[in-house]
Amino acid sequence: MKNLLHLNKYLFQYKTLLFVGTIFILISNVFALYPAEFVRHSFDNIQESISNNNSENSIHFTLLKYGGLIILFAILKGVFMYFMRQTVIVMSRKIEFDLKNEVYKKYQELSLSFYKKNNTGDLMNRITEDVNRVRMYLGPAMMYAINMFFLFLLVISKMFSINTHLTLYVLIPLPILAVAVYFVSNQINKKSEQSQAQLSTLTSITQETFSAINIIKIFRNEENSFTRFYEECKNYKYKQLKLVSVEAWFFPLIILLIGVSTITTIYVGGLESFEGEISTGNIAEFIIYVNMLTWPVASVGWVTSLVQRAEASMKRVNEFLASETEVKNLNTNNTPISGNIQFKNVSFTYPDTGIRALKEVNFKIKENETLGIFGKTGSGKSTIANLINRMYDRDSGEIYIANTDIKELNLFQLRRNIGYVPQDGFLFSGTVSENISFGNDVVNEEDIVQAARTAEITEEIESFPEKYNTIIGERGVQLSGGQRQRISIARAIVIDPIIYIFDDCLSAVDANKEKLILENLRSKTKNNTNIIISHRTSSIQYADYILVLENGKIIEEGKHNNLIQKGGFYAEMHQKQTTENT
Repeated sequence: MKNLLHLNKYLFQYKTLLFVGTIFILISNVFALYPAEFVRHSFDNIQESISNNNSENSIHFTLLKYGGLIILFAILKGVFMYFMRQTVIVMSRKIEFDLKNEVYKKYQELSLSFYKKNNTGDLMNRITEDVNRVRMYLGPAMMYAINMFFLFLLVISKMFSINTHLTLYVLIPLPILAVAVYFVSNQINKKSEQSQAQLSTLTSITQETFSAINIIKIFRNEENSFTRFYEECKNYKYKQLKLVSVEAWFFPLIILLIGVSTITTIYVGGLESFEGEISTGNIAEFIIYVNMLTWPVASVGWVTSLVQRAEASMKRVNEFLASETEVKNLNTNNTPISGNIQFKNVSFTYPDTGIRALKEVNFKIKENETLGIFGKTGSGKSTIANLINRMYDRDSGEIYIANTDIKELNLFQLRRNIGYVPQDGFLFSGTVSENISFGNDVVNEEDIVQAARTAEITEEIESFPEKYNTIIGERGVQLSGGQRQRISIARAIVIDPIIYIFDDCLSAVDANKEKLILENLRSKTKNNTNIIISHRTSSIQYADYILVLENGKIIEEGKHNNLIQKGGFYAEMHQKQTTENT
């Protein structure tokens, strides 16, 4: 259970609920204990009344008296069982809430390389299914385990106080049960781990299928997609059935052993009664005690299963909680950010793929200047943006912002002062207004409209049914690629950052609209440092300086006109693109 030790901090946090719940469990078991004693008294009193030829009214009074006490104590037991659940189960729900938030917060702290190594479906499964299994351990499993402890303690001590010889015979099957539980629980743990791992695979496939449903339909790949899902689902069913087959051993074994204990009680108790050691009422009392132990003993298998599943699930959760982010914030103090950016001999290799994206790159941007970065796909353009954002840390070389090593800046302050517009124009499943104001919690409606106007998206938004309150669907599915990119531009503008990075964010926009947006941006961002990444020369021709990348190296650099005059790769691509546009 070492993986469950992580939960101890939460148990300590909610120790009051756990302690009070434990008291309620003890009290409910005390009330559960007395009805057996009442049955014994009623049996013995009735037998004594019959032997003494007492009146029928005396027998009726005895039955009513002890019957009423049994009902009263059953009600009191039920009341405290309710309180028991309202404390222990509530505690488990509170810990589930805290644990999910801890996992989610950890997910947000981890760097991009973590997400490239792990499937989204697996991440979702660990924060939902795995955390739920952990909750079952903290709630029902813990509650029944405590209940089992008190019930065994109370019942067995009571049984020993009545007759030691009979009690020992009745308890003989319990050590056999303990050994069986030990061996079977190990198998449950292994099977549970395998089952959860396969469930993560199944969730990943499902999530990927739904995200790419348009591609699946276009290529008419539904049958192959279903076949893949079917095979993995069949594999999951197989692993679940193997787990169920192991768990199925518990209840027949427990019922058998309880039956043996009951028969032993009647047989040995009969002999003891014949010798005058106990009364017939004691035999009835013992049978009730044995049956009282039936559910706790039967729940051993279920509780053990819950604990083993929680152990397997918590192991998976701990793997992510123990993951260290590769990009760490080394400075929590206020650090000034300016638009002066410098790369000195910077090289970088992506850790997840091993692809060397940059090779000894050098350049410098002064405050309020615009840098254009040009190159083919895979040349390293977006890698520069990722290093400035500190999505990754360089392997070698130095990166300075505001004449300070980028690692010495407050990471969150750095990112707050960068308006980044990615190529894919990712949007969230909310309204247009919510997406534009995503990075600024205090933005007003006028700022949102102005940002949309700068991004040349106002006309389309005004044509939507609910205008700025229009729901755009998951990932902005209701919009075109160009509309998504322009809303992303508005999202960056509205935070009013010091540095803007436009990463090929006009690739889905037509030439005329691109020209208007670039003119708006030049006017809006003239007092900002701007980095425009593009495979179009038209997007960067007005930049103060241009870098041309190929295979992670700078092969050309200078102003647009100078690069055209050199007649190199940039001039060749400009000529080709200009010819295509005309």
